Amino acid sequence: MSYAIKIEGLGKRYLLSHQQKARYHSLRDTITERAQHAAQAVRRLMGGMGSDTDPAREEFWALKDFDLQIEQGERLAIVGRNGAGKSTLLKLLSRVTEPTCGRARLRGRMASLLEVGTGFHPELTGRENIYLNGAILGMGRPEIDRKFDEIVAFADVEKFLDTPVKRYSSGMYTRLAFSVAAHLETDILIIDEVLAVGDAAFQRKCLGKMDDVGREGRTLLFVSHNMAAVETLCNRAVLLAGGRLVDVGETRRIVEAYSETWRKAVDLNDRHDRSGTGRARIESIVMEADSGEQTFRIASMESVSFIVTVSMTAEAVGKKVDLILIVCDGRDNRIIPLYTEWAQSDLEVSGELHRFRCRVPGGLPLVSDTYWLTAAVLIGGVNADKLDRALEFEVVPSQSFADGLVLNPAFGQVLVENIWE
Repeated sequence: MSYAIKIEGLGKRYLLSHQQKARYHSLRDTITERAQHAAQAVRRLMGGMGSDTDPAREEFWALKDFDLQIEQGERLAIVGRNGAGKSTLLKLLSRVTEPTCGRARLRGRMASLLEVGTGFHPELTGRENIYLNGAILGMGRPEIDRKFDEIVAFADVEKFLDTPVKRYSSGMYTRLAFSVAAHLETDILIIDEVLAVGDAAFQRKCLGKMDDVGREGRTLLFVSHNMAAVETLCNRAVLLAGGRLVDVGETRRIVEAYSETWRKAVDLNDRHDRSGTGRARIESIVMEADSGEQTFRIASMESVSFIVTVSMTAEAVGKKVDLILIVCDGRDNRIIPLYTEWAQSDLEVSGELHRFRCRVPGGLPLVSDTYWLTAAVLIGGVNADKLDRALEFEVVPSQSFADGLVLNPAFGQVLVENIWE
C-alpha cells in the first residue's frame, strides 16, 4: 500500500522572548542596547563569531525529529498531553506554518479543521462563507453547488444561512466549518479537537461522519482527548510528548501508554492548598482493581476500591472520624459522593496512622472520560483536612454495557441499566 503522508525529520522551533526585570531606560541605554544587538547579528553573519546566547530569548522546539509514514486509507489518532506538539504537527501538515527543518510529503487533496471558523470571514453570511471556505479547501464552484444542500443540512444552519457569521455562536461556527471540511471529497482529512465544541447531537454526527470518511478509504488524522472516540474511530495511534514521537502502534496500546504519561500517583506531601484544622492529614490515595492491582484506569461499572492513608494528631485519638470522597468531572462538577456517614460506617481514631478502604462493588456508573477525586477527613464532625483534585483517573467503556459505543458525556455522565421494549 502506498503512503498518503510521509514525514521525515520534521521540526518546528520558536524563539521565546523573556521580559527582563523592569528598570528605567534612558535614551543612551536604548541606543547602546540596539547597537549591541546589531553587532551580535553582524558577528553571526560573519561566521558565528561571538556568543549567540541572549538571556532575553530562549529556543523552544514545539516539534523535533519527527518521522512517520501514514498509509492511504489509514485512520490515525494523535494523542498526548497539552503542549505535546499535536496542533503544531497538524499545522505543519496543513501548511499553516513552515517547518524549521525536515519535510512532509502528502499525496492527494487535503482538508483540515484546526480551529473554530478557520477560513471564515465574519462579515460574510453563512452561504457566502460556504463558498469561500470551500474554495480555500480546494473545492470548485460546481462541486460546492453539488454538495451545498448536504453541507447546510449537516450543519443545521439553514435558518441563519443569510446571516453574517459574526452573529453565530461558537457551536454554529464549528458545525458549519466541520460540515464544509467533511463534505469535501478529499483524500486526507485532518481534524483537531472538533468534539470539544458543540452540543451532543452535533458531536454524535461528527463521529458518524468521521467513521464514514474512514470506511470510504480516505485517510483520517484525528486529535482528541476523548479516548473512547479515539479507540472507536482509529486503527492506529501516535503518542507525542515534549514535541517528540514517543510511540506508534495499535490504538488501544497507545491509549494505555498515553494514560501512563499522566496517571502517576500524586505526591500529596507537595500539596499546600489544603484546608481544615490540621488534626488529620491525607498522606496518599490510590485506586485498586478487584485483582488488588493499583490502577488509574477502570472500566465503567467495574468493582473498584479507593485506599486512603491518613495521619492523625494526638488530639484526634478517640474521636469519631468520617471520610468523604467525591468523584468530579473535568469541569469540577460533583457527580458521585462516597461518604462514611451515608454508608453508616462508624470509624474511630485509635492511632496516629490509619489506612481506610472504600470499596464500590458495583463500580462507577460513568461514561468514558477523565475524572478527579476530591477528598476530606472530618474529626468529630469538623473538617480536619480537605484536598481538591487529589487523584486523577480514567473511566473506560464497559464490556457489559453499551459495548463498542462511544458514550458522549454531553448526553449525561451517569449510566444505569435500562431495557426498552
